[in-house]
Amino acid sequence: MIRRVLVANRGEIAVRIIRACREMNIETVAVYSTADKDSLAVTLATRAVCIGGPRAADSYLNIDHVLAAALGTGCDAVHPGYGFLSENPRFASLTAEHGLIFIGPDASVMGQMGDKNTARALMRGCGVPVVPGSQGLVTDPAEARATAADLGYPVLVKATAGGGGRGMRRADSPEELEGALAAASAEALSCFGDGGVYLEKLILNPRHIEVQILADRHGHVIHLGERECSIQRRNQKMLEESPAARLSEETRRAMGEAAVAAARAVGYTGAGTVEFVVDGKGSFYFIEMNARIQVEHPVTEMVTGVDIVREQIHIADGQPLKLTQEDIRPTGHAIECRLNAEDPQQGFLPSPGTIGHLHLPGGYGVRVDTPLFSGSEISPYYDSMVAKVIVCGKTRREAILRMRRALEELVVTGVKTNLGLLYMILYQPDFILGRYDTGFLDAHLESLLKPVEREMML
Repeated sequence: MIRRVLVANRGEIAVRIIRACREMNIETVAVYSTADKDSLAVTLATRAVCIGGPRAADSYLNIDHVLAAALGTGCDAVHPGYGFLSENPRFASLTAEHGLIFIGPDASVMGQMGDKNTARALMRGCGVPVVPGSQGLVTDPAEARATAADLGYPVLVKATAGGGGRGMRRADSPEELEGALAAASAEALSCFGDGGVYLEKLILNPRHIEVQILADRHGHVIHLGERECSIQRRNQKMLEESPAARLSEETRRAMGEAAVAAARAVGYTGAGTVEFVVDGKGSFYFIEMNARIQVEHPVTEMVTGVDIVREQIHIADGQPLKLTQEDIRPTGHAIECRLNAEDPQQGFLPSPGTIGHLHLPGGYGVRVDTPLFSGSEISPYYDSMVAKVIVCGKTRREAILRMRRALEELVVTGVKTNLGLLYMILYQPDFILGRYDTGFLDAHLESLLKPVEREMML
């Protein structure tokens, strides 16, 4: 039985895990870098251990230091959160070798899903549709040109390892392809230690829709519905909602079934997310599986009433799922906005610094996940997230109105944020009608950043 969990992460996800554990009467050990010594996670955890300097490589990515902290404090399990070591098969494997429970999928499964080329092959094998592309890694320009000619331009060169939009380059012609191959491979090697790349047909301005799954060690797999994640900047999500608007019930059902089939095909356990793109004709294609909890999981929690972190811990503890697919009946509509310390006027340049005044919204149907308080530091070493604001309403319209109200109440000083941009998105006609895709922000950014008198908007 899990009695003490090491939280191998920082920021809002560390706080989220600690809160879930406290409600389950599970002790927690927070690890922190010298930059995070005054963090909320350190305050809330049962114990806290400094594991290194501010650079992630010296602390949150240092496997030896993380494991030493877990073993030295008598932990039973390790929760990796998202990012950092959460999808590192070696970390998962070493955790198990040291007699600790890894709260996530097995290392072998993680390795298969972390290699996008391998994952594509597995999905093809179990009948899950994948984006047309190369049958394996491409290693020379001539092979790449031949494959691209068969697919038709534009094509996307993608790293087989990693994520977060790194190691990806678009090519619109044979002349651009060689440079895209070299650039994508070099970036992938630098970021992930693996320069392998493959080709995909680039589906222009698709919708990005993902399905949350839960799978236990007893063969039970369910999905918790889908999330629309198409509003992105630099391939990183800004706003998510559930359920997805303008999605036929047939497509919704087929995507859920495909996500479950994908999880079964690889013997997945824990919480995971299967990501799809949907083209203009409504056809969907697998792009990747995230073998961890997602940043946007609260959206799903709000419409299903399922505590996904709690379920992760139960599954890791060997317990069977108490939920069946028939139990999952999403109710209402939820929206999440990611508030980041960044300057949209300057190409979303990060804005580290000290939080001055911070006032968070509240009220019926409003949830805020944040590790910050007045006086907190936004470090230049890590992600610039300030808070996630999540609302739920009976209808999509009600959720939009509630999110507008919540953002109007939100006050943060001391750093630049994307608050104004998020607020303006909620008034954009295409967003209100649910008619948007991954090209939304590029198409509307200039108009969204123009100053508008508030009285004119309301």
